[in-house]
Amino acid sequence: MPRLFARSCVTAAAVVVAFGFAGLASQAQAKTLKWITFKPEASNDAQSISTKWFVEEFKKRTGGKDTIQMFWGGSVAKSKEIPDALSGGAGDIGDIITPYFQDKFPLNNAIGYYIPQPHSTIEIAELLELWHRQYPQFGKELEKYNLKVIGYRPLEKYGLICNKPVKSIADLKGKRIRTYGFAYPALVKALGGTPVSMASADGYEALQRGILDCSPIGPSLAHGWKYDEVAKYYVDVPIGASFGHLVAMNLKSYNALDPQTRAIIDGLGREYAMRYTVTLDELTQEILAGWKKKGVTVTKLSADSLDAALKSADVQAVRQKWVDKAKAAGLTDEQTQQIVDEIENR
Repeated sequence: MPRLFARSCVTAAAVVVAFGFAGLASQAQAKTLKWITFKPEASNDAQSISTKWFVEEFKKRTGGKDTIQMFWGGSVAKSKEIPDALSGGAGDIGDIITPYFQDKFPLNNAIGYYIPQPHSTIEIAELLELWHRQYPQFGKELEKYNLKVIGYRPLEKYGLICNKPVKSIADLKGKRIRTYGFAYPALVKALGGTPVSMASADGYEALQRGILDCSPIGPSLAHGWKYDEVAKYYVDVPIGASFGHLVAMNLKSYNALDPQTRAIIDGLGREYAMRYTVTLDELTQEILAGWKKKGVTVTKLSADSLDAALKSADVQAVRQKWVDKAKAAGLTDEQTQQIVDEIENR
């Protein structure tokens, strides 16, 4: 065999082997990320629809190399277990109901201390994204728990759904109303109601059995949790949009992604809030139209109906509590006041 030909064969073989190992390496780098959520897959609301969009887009944008496997309905962790489960690596991505953890994530719960407030769903997402860019303390608060935010899911504008007619704010006096966090108990108390701490998942039975009279919620969530089956009176009172959920990643999982995949995750996170909000608006219009046929009565109350409650000492004390926590987290007086102004004014 001529020496040149032999050398060419060896070189060709080396190239084949090299490509073989490269292919194996590529396969080894492929990832299946685990997304854990409390949301039932069949709920078919804005959260589940937009989550499925994220999963499908991730697979498409990675060319199928990387995928996300969904674990729906609290199969890995219930709603109040997800932050710890995600921190510990039981999942790579997860939905954190931020208002349930106002002591753990006070900065990221800024909106949760300011209920009622005037902003829409997408405006709140824009504020959170802005604050994360401007103030590193927001991200560091999550990093303490091995977490990183990749997307924002503010909830819709809230009213109240009740199992008895409510025609004015005065009718809420003595009513047992579901609450969570700090702001809602203070607001309910200021309105003359009785706060009852309870997770959303338990609201259906409580409304059905009369343990609750009302629950703060928006039309989409009321329909998704089927509250509108057992409570036929929706009070459109301008409580405002709640912050809702952080779509978060285990920080180690995020850092382990290759730069291209990380960029895809970041891009999807930036697009997510708009996709979610558009879906939410479309579903809300359908639900409101359907409520007329289902016999759900909608009563609209004016914005000034909450003025007295907003000025109450309890509501103002909750807001001051956030100011104190923000300063303790390292924000200056000027930075804290800037955020408060952005929350309270459109």
